[in-house]
Amino acid sequence: MINRELIRVKIVQLTYAYYQNGNNNIDAAEKELLFSLSKAYDLYNYMLSLMVAVTKEAKEYWNVMERKARREGFDRPSSKFADNRFVLQLENNRMLNEFLESKKMSWDNHADFVKRLYGRIREAQFYKDYLDNREDNYECDKEIWRKIYKAFIKDNDEIDEMIEDESLYWNDDKEIVDTFVIKTIKRFEEKNGAKQPLLPEYDSDDDRDFARKLFRASILRADEYQRYMNEASRNWDFSRLAFMDVILMQIAIAEMMTFPNIPINVTINEFVELAKLYSTSRSGGYVNGMLDAIAHNLIESGRMIKAMPQQRDEEEMQ
Repeated sequence: MINRELIRVKIVQLTYAYYQNGNNNIDAAEKELLFSLSKAYDLYNYMLSLMVAVTKEAKEYWNVMERKARREGFDRPSSKFADNRFVLQLENNRMLNEFLESKKMSWDNHADFVKRLYGRIREAQFYKDYLDNREDNYECDKEIWRKIYKAFIKDNDEIDEMIEDESLYWNDDKEIVDTFVIKTIKRFEEKNGAKQPLLPEYDSDDDRDFARKLFRASILRADEYQRYMNEASRNWDFSRLAFMDVILMQIAIAEMMTFPNIPINVTINEFVELAKLYSTSRSGGYVNGMLDAIAHNLIESGRMIKAMPQQRDEEEMQ
């Protein structure tokens, strides 16, 4: 689950904090980086468990409505959502249950929120269509939860506030984690039962090493990389640059120099997007131009052996 996109985000955050806090202990900073990445995996499991919590609330609501229907002679309510096959499988998932138990994580402290969330779901037209649809199978049960997650959980300010209260490490993680949760919903197969694998903490062992190497190179060779920036910017006054721009380019150069198998364009594209997210409104275009110039300079001087990057369309950076 922890992929290179998330790793780059965390390294930007931790490198910035490293300089702002004035703490020059690289070993402690690396441990903080790996811990921060592990907290993103915690959030992934926590968000999966929200679907189980909502379904438990649906079961309680169905029990109340079913008793009322018997008492007052109404038609028996549909138990289709309360008995959703996908979530019942998720509820019994071994990996999820072992993880939640080890971390002592649950939504029990947010019972009122879970109830309100289910109330909003009940009002959605696609939820009502799901209950009325005669087609009743596992794929339909997965699809309703994909729709619910995207409509009510993915962009939910109340959830954002709650998870920020739960952990400061989760401030910027949810957007990426949401994509992993939706990916997990799509990957579930009924035949796997409780043994259905969830996404692993790291996509590969190489990604953990990538995080360590990139972070250390960014810090330990910072003076060298800033010289490259000076060379490419000629007489630009670095005091006028946004500090975050310098951090972003420093890490990008570390990636270009440390990982020969990552194409230069991939690195530039990734850090241009991070500049748009974390720095000024004009940083995307500036970082793009600077990194392109730095890469050409390093290749032409023989300090980096990689294919020449193609210049991105300047309008694309705006």
